[in-house]
Amino acid sequence: MRRWVEDFDEAARRCPTEADLKQLLEDAAAELGFDHFALLHHASVNSGDGRLIRIDNYPDGWASEFVAKRFARDDPVHLASSHSNAGFAWSELGKLIPLRARHRDILARSRRHGIGAGFTVPVNVPGEPSGSCSFAVRPGRELPQRRLIFAELVGAHAFGAARRLKLPRGPRRPHLSRREVQCLRLVALGKTDWEIARILGLSIHTAHQYVKRGRAAYDAVSRTQLVVYGLRDSWISFDDAIPPYGRMG
Repeated sequence: MRRWVEDFDEAARRCPTEADLKQLLEDAAAELGFDHFALLHHASVNSGDGRLIRIDNYPDGWASEFVAKRFARDDPVHLASSHSNAGFAWSELGKLIPLRARHRDILARSRRHGIGAGFTVPVNVPGEPSGSCSFAVRPGRELPQRRLIFAELVGAHAFGAARRLKLPRGPRRPHLSRREVQCLRLVALGKTDWEIARILGLSIHTAHQYVKRGRAAYDAVSRTQLVVYGLRDSWISFDDAIPPYGRMG
């Protein structure tokens, strides 16, 4: 599975068109155990702006109702994405936002169109509209819990590939020093600043500053977001991001 995610990232980087990326993501979603996916800038639902990302295989009936009834501004998944920098299951929505009747109605209506449980990877790039990559299963099926960590990485890679297609002249990756990359690898393994200091033979203050500078380079609001950007820009690899006891395959 580890190698498969790396192969997906490489293939996504080579996709010449959105249609190719859609097929690649559809195949990947099925491999992970999902039936549907939606990769998009949230503003794309009610906008004709061709620069915004919107790639999905949701049922046509749901897509039409979603637009016609103006569900976008109240979609609980989109709202929760702005309150999290890590992937979340839709069963956790109530922990991220207050779930009101309107939100529950939208979820209920989506189930009538064949969308059951889901998992969403928030993507909030500074200076761009908020976005996400969601994966869902049909009603009656359960999420593939053991593969959610891989879905999070696939979602981040897919959004990065879509951004390259839409924004080919986007900003270059920021430069990180050797020490900052070393600290990034350890952050990806879940190490605290105190642990990083002990491992690298630094003071806690110095370790904290290296991590802080890495976050500042990406304008990352959390350590998780920094790791996602580090994976996207190849400062670290999949092997750096998953501790041995968390790997599959």
